[in-house]
Amino acid sequence: MPVISMFYGVIVMMYYFDNIRHHQPHIHIQYSDQEAVVSIPDGNVIEGLISASKLRLVQAWIEIHQDELMADWQLAMNGQSVFKIEPLK
Repeated sequence: MPVISMFYGVIVMMYYFDNIRHHQPHIHIQYSDQEAVVSIPDGNVIEGLISASKLRLVQAWIEIHQDELMADWQLAMNGQSVFKIEPLK
């Protein structure tokens, strides 16, 4: 699973061909021993748990990079290489 960004200890990943289980564009988040699946359009947690403070950072990052995330989602769904996305600073 490609890592597309990392910031403040949060690792953001996107699987290839990963639209069957969740049926919507999403990213996988890891922070310490926490993991969550977060939807790209709205930043809601689909599955898993992540601290509220880290989720707010991820949601802000999603809002800033939504177009890039959706472009990466299309690439990943076609089995193509995804691009790294600028971390939250």
